[in-house]
Amino acid sequence: MAERADAVRNRRAVLEAAQRLLTERGGAHISLDAVAAEAGVGKGTVFRRFGSRAGLIRELLEERSLALREAVTDGPAPLGPGAAPRERLMAFLAELAGIGEQNAALLSAHEQACADHKHEDPSYRFWAQHLAEVISAERPDLDADFLGHALLAAFDADLIRHMNSRGPGEFVIALQAMAAALLDSPGK
Repeated sequence: MAERADAVRNRRAVLEAAQRLLTERGGAHISLDAVAAEAGVGKGTVFRRFGSRAGLIRELLEERSLALREAVTDGPAPLGPGAAPRERLMAFLAELAGIGEQNAALLSAHEQACADHKHEDPSYRFWAQHLAEVISAERPDLDADFLGHALLAAFDADLIRHMNSRGPGEFVIALQAMAAALLDSPGK
């Protein structure tokens, strides 16, 4: 069943309002009340659609990562199938770092709002699984599941900001160097 036009409009208004508040004021100012007021809708509309502050933030992150997910599953190499595992890993980390760099406030708000359930988040689960798959394809002797989560742990908003204060792209350079060191490490 197709979504009603007003529901689509309200969803878009709420997500845009949440993004504006994140950008202008930071994650601490993302409450259902504040977002509803900014979007010009009732709090009940936001609650029914997203369930909670965490649900709203999770949806914002999911929206930001959808294009990357599609590129990984169906796009051309090196993000999509067909490239060597190491090449896919480096391309994925570069794209994910780009999302992190452009959405540091969102990552920070996500970490706060979703900390207890971060590993259940659809975006996080996809990222961790993809990382584990490409690491395992390159180095089946390593604990790819752990290393996928360890690489994702580097996506801390404060760390991203700090690294990029040293120069544009410094976060992705350091992240890719860490991944290469892991892949080049001696086996078990």
